Amino acid sequence: MSTLEHTLPGHPHMTRAAPKDPTTPLRHSRQRESIRQFLATTREHPTADLVYQHMKVEFPNISLATVYRNLNLLTDIGEAIRITPPDSADRFDGNTMPHNHFYCTRCKCILDLDLDMEEIEPLYQAASANFDGIIESSNTFFFGLCGNCVKTASELV
Repeated sequence: MSTLEHTLPGHPHMTRAAPKDPTTPLRHSRQRESIRQFLATTREHPTADLVYQHMKVEFPNISLATVYRNLNLLTDIGEAIRITPPDSADRFDGNTMPHNHFYCTRCKCILDLDLDMEEIEPLYQAASANFDGIIESSNTFFFGLCGNCVKTASELV
């Protein structure tokens, strides 16, 4: 991880680049605003390619490089989160509030999991008791088959 990136508290699989100088104003961009709005309203955790396909409808001349540049900027300024799943392209999440994820090992979808962090507290305490350093955050990333893949597998039997 570069010195310009940092792990989000409680989410080591999600990184966000260090914020840019707050005194430098951002120029308004309709494309960036549309990308931000799309991320804020979808729960799909899209790849840059999926964002690009969605943006082509509204902005036919938009380039994939422009989408990547805007996704990087949105993560830089904290308006999106980059999720790096195993064996898959980076995904983007417009929900910047702390939350956990489920990764389907078959279809590669990523789903939000709304867990009560108080229920995870005993695990956090046990980890702290068995570690001589200071644990500042944790992440719970679940892996398995999503409901759709379980249903598909049961229909094949």
